[in-house]
Amino acid sequence: MSKENYINNQFYIRMLLIHLGYGFLIFLFPALSKIILLLIMASFLFVILDRKNKGNEALMAAAYISGGEVFFRQTGALFFWETGKYAVIIFLLVGMFFKGASSKTVPYWLYLLILFPGVLIASFNFSYDAEVRKLIAFNLAGPVCLGISALYCYYKKIKREDFQRVLLMLLMPLVAQMTYLYFYTPSMEEVRISLSGNYAATGGFGPNQIATVFGMGCFLLATRLFTIKDKLINLIDIALLILMGYRGIITFSRGGIITGIACIVAFLIFFYYKQDSKRIEGTNLRIVVLIGISTAIWIFSSLETRGLIGNRYSNRDAAGQLKEDITTGRTELITTELTAFYKHPITGIGVGKGIEYREENLGIKIASHNEISRLLAEHGVLGIFALSILIFVPLIFWFKFQNNYYFLAFVTFWFLTINHSAMRIAMPAFVYGLALLYIVDEKKNTVHRKRLTGQ
Repeated sequence: MSKENYINNQFYIRMLLIHLGYGFLIFLFPALSKIILLLIMASFLFVILDRKNKGNEALMAAAYISGGEVFFRQTGALFFWETGKYAVIIFLLVGMFFKGASSKTVPYWLYLLILFPGVLIASFNFSYDAEVRKLIAFNLAGPVCLGISALYCYYKKIKREDFQRVLLMLLMPLVAQMTYLYFYTPSMEEVRISLSGNYAATGGFGPNQIATVFGMGCFLLATRLFTIKDKLINLIDIALLILMGYRGIITFSRGGIITGIACIVAFLIFFYYKQDSKRIEGTNLRIVVLIGISTAIWIFSSLETRGLIGNRYSNRDAAGQLKEDITTGRTELITTELTAFYKHPITGIGVGKGIEYREENLGIKIASHNEISRLLAEHGVLGIFALSILIFVPLIFWFKFQNNYYFLAFVTFWFLTINHSAMRIAMPAFVYGLALLYIVDEKKNTVHRKRLTGQ
């Protein structure tokens, strides 16, 4: 093992132990959550300012907050609901102050500008008693977070080692959250299972959000089996994957887990394509191991939930009868938003007005679950331009370079998540930005320079 790999592995194990302890500590003393989060954010800010973001510390800080946002919400650590998204924005803006942004980021500046006419439209359309500021902030925080993430990452070069550190920062708070949940609900044997989202398994917090972040955690752990060549680390990651996969499945929220699986497949497609003939056999073996692990997690989850998890994923009720609506009411929400776009195609109904619009037309007060239909409804034709930027700019970037194994997976995570959970959390916005990084493999570059010199 090289000295560099040894240092990286030691760092990983130390971080892992710290976060296993972190999760247990918050379980024992929930009141500490706010103090610990303040210390974490202050430490990150100090490191960014002290090192002037030379090692992309701002990106690592944003990754950590994105990964931990749901855990911080769950344990009452946040001072207000959208603290996570605002913290990601602030860290990345501070990072850009030191390192700037690429001159090629014009499309994303345009995307951010597109969002704000909807605020003006909303100010005319809201009812007298609506909490305008809160509604606008709730609906704009996610899209703005995405825009800032894209500005920071687009065409930004990052060393492969630093990129792996960013992914580690994204993963670690999820390990802490998983630990917390195991102590909170250690077994499913004595709890009442709900087929529409199992709050008993999620510490009483939203199953949809926890399944979403655990889906990302499973993806990160699964891909480490292919990118980290160390038997001890691989065994640790397998154990974590089993533990996190099980907790994700028993939330009974399907979207996050299906998204995680789709991300793993998307990663493997490109990773496999890039392998040389010498490494294909090892990759095949790891894929077989991964399939075996996934099967074992599913069988154990099925046994623990007395077979009900199979009913949930096959869209059946507790009695085994097939349900009519597999989207659990989301289709109706999308329909109302598309109707709003049809009636107001130019200006849209305004940022945040969708909640009132649904209450007026459906009699239910609920936020959007689909970011695409929300953009169209609330921003009108400008929403189409915004979506076009978000979809086509990264595709053009990827076809040009194709040097990021994670590109397809990250874009998949963003797209699928905003289609079942809108942008309630910062993670899909931040991960979208990660897909736009230009990853530099210094080892290959060094070899290439030596060959040129030798010639």
